[in-house]
Amino acid sequence: MRLRLSHKKREWLTAVLFLAPNMTGFLIFTSLPVIAALALSATKWDMLTQPRFVGLDNFIKLLGFHQTEDGLVANDPLFWKFLFNTMFFMLAIPFSMLGSLVLAMGMNQKLRGVVGYRTIFFISSICPGVAICILWRWMFHTDFGLINNYIAAVGNAFGFEWRGPGWLTDPAWAKPALMMMGFWVAVGGTNMILYLAALQGIPQSLYEAASIDGAGAWQKFRKITIPMVSPTTFFIGIMSIIAGFQGGFMAAYVMTKGGPNGATTTLGYYIYQNAWQWLKMGYASAVAWVLFLLILIVTLISWKYGGRRVEY
Repeated sequence: MRLRLSHKKREWLTAVLFLAPNMTGFLIFTSLPVIAALALSATKWDMLTQPRFVGLDNFIKLLGFHQTEDGLVANDPLFWKFLFNTMFFMLAIPFSMLGSLVLAMGMNQKLRGVVGYRTIFFISSICPGVAICILWRWMFHTDFGLINNYIAAVGNAFGFEWRGPGWLTDPAWAKPALMMMGFWVAVGGTNMILYLAALQGIPQSLYEAASIDGAGAWQKFRKITIPMVSPTTFFIGIMSIIAGFQGGFMAAYVMTKGGPNGATTTLGYYIYQNAWQWLKMGYASAVAWVLFLLILIVTLISWKYGGRRVEY
């Protein structure tokens, strides 16, 4: 006798079969390492000897403060410095999102060869990250870099002896340099494609009706474009925040090694340093879990309050 399943059960079974490979990979390659990191965060382990249970000592050292003659001092001042670096780099997110929207609006016009332009702008997101970092490291070179050569050429044209800064060697310029590179990568990448898809989904009748009512370009942008792409903006914002907390490792490792003087070290790179340079696996796991909790809290807050401004 053939076993007959209801329509809902067949749909449920089909969904389970499609999700099973991804869920299996998630359980094996994501969940288990996360749980292992939580267990290691309560130990002191250098990978050469047996792990020693220390309870919450790693978290107390990481997040705690102690009293001195000068007042409260962080137990691990490097963590707070690198947390500041991580959040400072994220200041570029609104500018890159605005740049992606403006670029998508340009790529949404009926131009000759617009498909080629879209491809050119999207190339930055498919190029290997290490290659991009090496390219920009050469461009930021103090003496032979393309950027400083242009600065010197402009200065000579106006009769001045201008010399560009030490982009990757001066603590005051290292962060802006990496933010410039991140802006270049983000503007024409996936965010542009997402905004382009959102723009193409806006009914043209809205713009036609606005034109009949006498609305100008700015009014159309503010009253139609921005509200209609708000779900995409919200999604890009959330994903950018998550990526911002997790990012910074590749650029720091390839371009600056976290310097100068820790100016470009992010929490991601700090985890790497503790785990693989200083062999403090337990402490690195504690930093990773604090980073995870920070991302979770910020994401939940953004989802709760940012979603109210989204128009569906």
